[in-house]
Amino acid sequence: MICYDRRIVSDIDVLAQRFEQDRTHLRGVAYRMLGSSTEADDAVQEAWLRLSRSETSDVQNLTGWLTTVVGRVCLDMLRSRKARREDSADAARESQLGDVARNPEQEAALADSVGRAVLVVLDTLDPAERIAFVLHDMFGMAFDEIAEIVGRSPAATRQLASRARRRVEGAPVNEAELATQRPVVIAFMTALKAGDFDGLLQVLDPDVLVRGQGQVMRGAKTWAKGATEFAKSVPMEKVGASVRMAIIDGNLGVVFAPHGNIVRVILFVIDDGLIREVEVVFEPDRVAAFEIQLLD
Repeated sequence: MICYDRRIVSDIDVLAQRFEQDRTHLRGVAYRMLGSSTEADDAVQEAWLRLSRSETSDVQNLTGWLTTVVGRVCLDMLRSRKARREDSADAARESQLGDVARNPEQEAALADSVGRAVLVVLDTLDPAERIAFVLHDMFGMAFDEIAEIVGRSPAATRQLASRARRRVEGAPVNEAELATQRPVVIAFMTALKAGDFDGLLQVLDPDVLVRGQGQVMRGAKTWAKGATEFAKSVPMEKVGASVRMAIIDGNLGVVFAPHGNIVRVILFVIDDGLIREVEVVFEPDRVAAFEIQLLD
C-alpha cells in the first residue's frame, strides 16, 4: 500500500485549484497562438504538468508565470508545425482538418470569438511574430517578458509585434521610425553596393546578432563572430547590383531582387544609429508573405 504525505497532497490540491482559476485565460492565450482547440488544450495540459513539477512558492504572479510557460510551449508547437509543413504541406493540412472534425462546434465557437479572418492572417506569421503579437497586443504582456520567451532582445521583439500588427490590422507605417531607420539602411546599402568593407563595419554593432534559416548566430554565418566576420561573409561583389531598399511590413529593410524577382529579405533591428540585429529570410513562403514596397 502506497502512503502519501498529506501535506504534499494538500499542496497539490491547492495548486490544482489555483490552476483551474487560470485555465480559461490560458486556453484563450493558447488558442490565439495556435488556432486549434485541441492543440490549445494540449498546451494548457503541458503547462499544468510543468507547474506540478516546479517549485513556485516564490512566484508572486502565478498567472504571469503560467502565461509565460504556455507561450513557450506554444512557440515550440508552432515551430514543430512549421517544420512539418515544410516536410509535407499536404500532411499538415490533413492534420488540421482532422483536428477541426474532432470537435467542430467548439472549434467554430472559439474561431468566432477571435475572428476567423484574424486567425487566417495569424497563420501566415512566423512563430515568433505570432507569439509577440498575441502576448503583447491581445494580452498586454511587456516586451521584456516576451523577449525571454522568443529568445530575442526587447527591441527585436517589439519589431516582431510591429510586423505582425501590420499584417493583422493593416496598421499605418510609422513615419517617425522610418526617418530614424533610413540613414542607417542607406549607409548599409551604399557600403554593400560599393564593396566598402569599412563602411559596412561603421553601421554594424560590433556584436551584431544575425539570424537566418532557423538558426541563431552571433555575428553572421554559423562560423562567424562579430561585425568583422559578418562583413567578410557578405559577397558584396555578387549582390550589390540586385540590392533594393524597401519598406517591409512597415519597417525599412533590404531585398535582393535579381531581374526584379525578390528572392531574399533582410530585416534589421536598428538602435541608436547602429544595426544591432539582422534577420535574413530565404524561405519562399515567408518572403511571399511579407508586405513589401520597393523604394528608389
